[in-house]
Amino acid sequence: MNKESKLTKSLHWTTIASEKILLAIIGIATCIASALYIYEMFLAQSITLPDLFMLFIYAEIIGMVGAFYSTNRIPVTLPIIIAITALCRLIVMQSKEMDALVVLGEAGAILVLSLAAIVMSFKDQVSLEKIKRLRDSISSD
Repeated sequence: MNKESKLTKSLHWTTIASEKILLAIIGIATCIASALYIYEMFLAQSITLPDLFMLFIYAEIIGMVGAFYSTNRIPVTLPIIIAITALCRLIVMQSKEMDALVVLGEAGAILVLSLAAIVMSFKDQVSLEKIKRLRDSISSD
């Protein structure tokens, strides 16, 4: 092993630790933000559809952090789904004041993101099957 690869290997733990710490901070901040949002809804004594979309976005972010801690990877489809939910929320909040072409453009963006999520989920399935076959071949040796 050369000197550069030893250095890379010895510093790899910093990347892992930084990633876990930042995701923990994101999870904690999301929990705090959702609690504050629920408190604001309580004070306003009103729950609207955009409020529910916002709570769903918070839940998806927490789910993404949880997925990382359980599998050590973030499925690419989760951020795409969060983006779709955010666009839906935007359409619901602003559709009355927005030009029809803008709403159509946002709906088109949702369609493109949905197609990307489908493609990425198929890619993830293929990748996971490859990993399983590799593990099976290693264990049978």
